[in-house]
Amino acid sequence: MRRIFKTPVLQFFTAVTLAATATSSSATDAVNDRDPRQYQTSENSMQQHPYVGMWVTDDGRVRHELLPNGRYDEARGSRESAYRGRYEVTGSHIEYWDDTGFTADGDFVDGNTLHHGGMVLRRK
Repeated sequence: MRRIFKTPVLQFFTAVTLAATATSSSATDAVNDRDPRQYQTSENSMQQHPYVGMWVTDDGRVRHELLPNGRYDEARGSRESAYRGRYEVTGSHIEYWDDTGFTADGDFVDGNTLHHGGMVLRRK
């Protein structure tokens, strides 16, 4: 009986699979080898940022919690954590990157008012 791995086609597919696995893990290792200190400055600045906290529409339907670690958690109506992701504030402008790939932005018009997506949210 002939061994199946001795056929040239299966040897080729085995080699390709092993090479892809090695490349994939090398790319993952490169990402994991990033210096965690590069995120520390951003996280520290967000912890001290004046806009960290809860922002709510007047009717209470939409609630944004801007967390000190640069993440946000948005509730809509009875749906808690409807959207989650990261955010960055530059001056009075905020950019959101939802974990699903959705992006949005807004502007703080004063220390207690955020305009976002046609809504007005106020600090709570």
